Amino acid sequence: MLTIKLLLFIVPLVISSRIDQDNSSFDSVSPEPKSRFAMLDDVKILANGLLQLGHGLKDFVHKTKGQINDIFQKLNIFDQSFYDLSLQTSEIKEEEKELRRTTYKLQVKNEEVKNMSLELNSKLESLLEEKILLQQKVKYLEEQLTNLIQNQPETPEHPEVTSLKTFVEKQDNSIKDLLQTVKEQYKQLNQQHSQIKEIENQLRMTNIQEPTEISLSSKPRAPRTTPFLQLSEIRNVKHDGIPADCTTIYNRGEHISGMYAIRPSNSQVFHVYCDVISGSPWTLIQHRIDGSQNFNETWENYKYGFGRLDGEFWLGLEKIYSIVKQSNYVLRIELEDWKDNKHYIEYSFYLGNYETNYTLHVVKITGNVPNAIPENKDLVFSTWDHKAKGHFSCPESYSGGWWWHDECGENNLNGKYNKPRAKSKPDRRRGLSWKSQNGKLYSIKSTKMLIHPTDSESFE
Repeated sequence: MLTIKLLLFIVPLVISSRIDQDNSSFDSVSPEPKSRFAMLDDVKILANGLLQLGHGLKDFVHKTKGQINDIFQKLNIFDQSFYDLSLQTSEIKEEEKELRRTTYKLQVKNEEVKNMSLELNSKLESLLEEKILLQQKVKYLEEQLTNLIQNQPETPEHPEVTSLKTFVEKQDNSIKDLLQTVKEQYKQLNQQHSQIKEIENQLRMTNIQEPTEISLSSKPRAPRTTPFLQLSEIRNVKHDGIPADCTTIYNRGEHISGMYAIRPSNSQVFHVYCDVISGSPWTLIQHRIDGSQNFNETWENYKYGFGRLDGEFWLGLEKIYSIVKQSNYVLRIELEDWKDNKHYIEYSFYLGNYETNYTLHVVKITGNVPNAIPENKDLVFSTWDHKAKGHFSCPESYSGGWWWHDECGENNLNGKYNKPRAKSKPDRRRGLSWKSQNGKLYSIKSTKMLIHPTDSESFE
């Protein structure tokens, strides 16, 4: 621009000087003929100005091209950012829909718990009224008995009076036991109600905050464990005849899948979920369906169990060992992928105790999915806070506790629950997956691990 301005300034000067020379020539005494060509100096000045003008225009064109390229780069970056933002927005909308569905389910459960609490309150009040009436009747009978004894001290007590007194005492004890049971159930319902309220509050906070993906560190913090809920529909048998496993329960006539109390040999009483498959009872030891339970737990939690028997849970290594040490058992693994295809595989297996880090040996029996667990090898159970000596440190790079060998495979049914959008290999490796020996990787939606004795005899 400076060159153009300089040229515009020089050209009028040149023209003006030329006009002055022409005028002076007219005023001279001896006039000469006018020249048809410009003077050489004027031509040089004009040429130099045009040259500088060309250089200025060239620089201006280069600068303009650079600015246009910068604008196109910024537009490309903006388009990419807008595309990424649209993807994130769609994911957020999907998660918001899932959270709304979960909130609705929790609200329904909350209403059910409220109704049960009201029913228990009414039953408790009626029982208290009956207890007061019975106490008054007992007091009246005691007064009559006292009068009879005082009036007839040498006469033996009448058998009917004795039986009536015994009956009243038994009724009183039964009412006390029933009241205690109702109080315990009422307390458990209150605890469940509090847990549901806490989950609803967490969901509300999650709806307000921007959802973010939480990455797993090399040494993650121990997450909170949801305890087992002792639900009212758990089917118990008499304490003096508690069965040793689901097979015993099935042989006694209970042919419905559900939660039951068992007591294996030399063990405490605990509850399990008995799953009846094709007329055969199986004990469910692990269940994954929706990712509601965090399976990146500590060694202690994997030892004693965590989760909910009516949802996602891990039964506990110590409980599993107390069952399988009674006889020879079969391990069945059921898998369902994100296309709703169902697979299964069964193993004969042996499980060691706590001192062996619950070492697992498996041999495949049958199945419609390729085998992914090494056979006839020492598979040692490890978590991120408990690693067996001499074995590869898998849980630091893989999520959840599992049976590992000298190298980490990509079959981990206790890994992080990933949605179908998890495309990267590290996410698939840390998530629920089943990689066969031929290299095919199955991305898993739900899993079941079940055990069943090889013979159908009960452990009475």
